[in-house]
Amino acid sequence: MSWRGQRVTVMGLGHFGGGVAAARWLARQDARVTVTDLADERVLADSLAGLSDLPIAAYHLGGHREEDFRSAEVVVVNPAVRPGNPYVEIASNAGAQITTEIGMFIRACPARIVGVTGSNGKSTTAAMTAAILRAAREGKGVGCGVWLGGNLGGSLLERLDDMGPDDWAVLELSSFQLWYMDPRTPMPHVAVATNFTPNHLDWHGRVEDYAAAKQRILTGQTPEDFAVLNTLDPEVRSWGTLVRGHQVPLWPDANIPQLRVPGEHNRINAACAAAAATAAGCDEEAIRRGLEGFAALPQRLELVAVAGGRRFYNDSSATTPESTAAALRSLQGRVWLLAGGRDKGLDFRGLFDAIAHRACGAAFFGSVRDLLLSGATGRSGGFCAAAFPSLADALAWCWEHSRPGDAILLSPGCSSQDQFQNFRQRGEHFAAMVRRLAEVDRTGRRPPE
Repeated sequence: MSWRGQRVTVMGLGHFGGGVAAARWLARQDARVTVTDLADERVLADSLAGLSDLPIAAYHLGGHREEDFRSAEVVVVNPAVRPGNPYVEIASNAGAQITTEIGMFIRACPARIVGVTGSNGKSTTAAMTAAILRAAREGKGVGCGVWLGGNLGGSLLERLDDMGPDDWAVLELSSFQLWYMDPRTPMPHVAVATNFTPNHLDWHGRVEDYAAAKQRILTGQTPEDFAVLNTLDPEVRSWGTLVRGHQVPLWPDANIPQLRVPGEHNRINAACAAAAATAAGCDEEAIRRGLEGFAALPQRLELVAVAGGRRFYNDSSATTPESTAAALRSLQGRVWLLAGGRDKGLDFRGLFDAIAHRACGAAFFGSVRDLLLSGATGRSGGFCAAAFPSLADALAWCWEHSRPGDAILLSPGCSSQDQFQNFRQRGEHFAAMVRRLAEVDRTGRRPPE
């Protein structure tokens, strides 16, 4: 479609770059862009700086105005906006097209697309798939031509002019993004579903709605497309009846090479990525090279430092109990867990079992700390655990109680948004504290704050 002169409201500038990228791209397409956000100029200062060189028609910050939605021809919704939002309803009832940054990208993208969704592991699986595709292209001497984006952060909208029909774009797709996908938006040529457990019920309301959002990646495909289902997951296996195109089997575990990232869950991620790459035309040698060279993504079981003989791991992206349980099972030796944040209404019983079997101690923080402490100590009598208001206090307790050779793992299992803007800020805060500990350990002097 032509955007020239279109009245477009970008709802939610946010901090992850999607809103900024959408506004920038639309302004360069000569759309008349209005940016609106509940946050004010001070909170959004960094995001606003990214638009300072473009002709944005209006900024309405610190709250929304009905007129911006009633008069809009298109509304670009931030995925954080929940279903049933009254302003989105106003726009929809007035005949506006409702879309998202990722929806605009998919509709305009000239490259072939691999889309990855799931409750856990989708970022790693998407990045593994991109690594394999790059290895395949390098092996043929045809340059990169592989783009990684979506929910991983960093919009690809402004790279559209650099893409061609022989390229691949690998997108991590969240349930929020899929929920708002316009029915006219084509689904990825290769769709991957990694697993399914209840999540984001504070946003979707019902587990059935959450599942329906994830399943859109399959139901929107055509008979010419490919689907990879993690058939080791009982729920995802049952989605086979939804597949419209060709279902590609997982790669057998015996064919997966030794990985640099630990854990059985990452071998399953690799099996999904290998199957997706097979559907994209990659041969076995390229798949092995891509997987063997793949390193952990930031904030996903990332080894931050070794201090006082202790290994510190940043797994702040673990925002579900299942992902924290998987992280605990991945590490060898004695592990001290840092977990907590805001409760999303999830079931922690499986996590409590994993803590009882794999952690030698745990410090819980944030608004859900007392619930986690009660559940963990109730499963294991005499279990060494404590609860603290802040992550800093919890880390200090783990440092004091651990010993050389131990691992200290930040894997919260909860949303960050009781104390932090997002999981990235939480992980960066943890990493900064660990680096200070490492500096003290190395020099004996506390570095400046």
